[in-house]
Amino acid sequence: MINLIKVKEKQKEACENAGSKSPIQEQTASKLRVHRDISELTLPSICTIDFPNGKDDLMNFEVTIKPDEGYYTEGAFPFIFQIPILYPHDAPKVKSKIKVYHPNIDYDGNVCLNILREDWKPVLNINAVIYGLIHLFTEPNHEDPLNHEAADELRDNTKTFESNVRSAMWGESVHGLSYDRIL
Repeated sequence: MINLIKVKEKQKEACENAGSKSPIQEQTASKLRVHRDISELTLPSICTIDFPNGKDDLMNFEVTIKPDEGYYTEGAFPFIFQIPILYPHDAPKVKSKIKVYHPNIDYDGNVCLNILREDWKPVLNINAVIYGLIHLFTEPNHEDPLNHEAADELRDNTKTFESNVRSAMWGESVHGLSYDRIL
């Protein structure tokens, strides 16, 4: 802790000596943890990460998943990650940027993933969340749905479910809702 204080003092002094009037960005515990999580990411080839606000804003980023198997093959599904100030004690906030016909993603982009809710623990990291999202696309879960209609179809009639997923990905209307084309 003392070393961190000394480093901050040296940074402030260097900033003042350089004549810069902008204060040094404060490094909170959550920012340090996010930096570590991102530097240790092991993303599979079906995922990309983007920092729309620049690499200085690690608390807000986007992850795009392009499944190579399952019902959602060939689609591209972008998610917004917002890291709370109390991370890792609070889970990241994750939302889909697009409307997806999926039992575990509602029409507003909210994601039903157990590690984003009751099963979150501070030992988990961003990598675990990304792999959890990938798992939702390879193994959609009809037992804990946000979209009950999609869940019922997945459980009762997988052919209809698969057809509706494809229609939604082609930008067609499913059950009266329009989707953006992602294929």
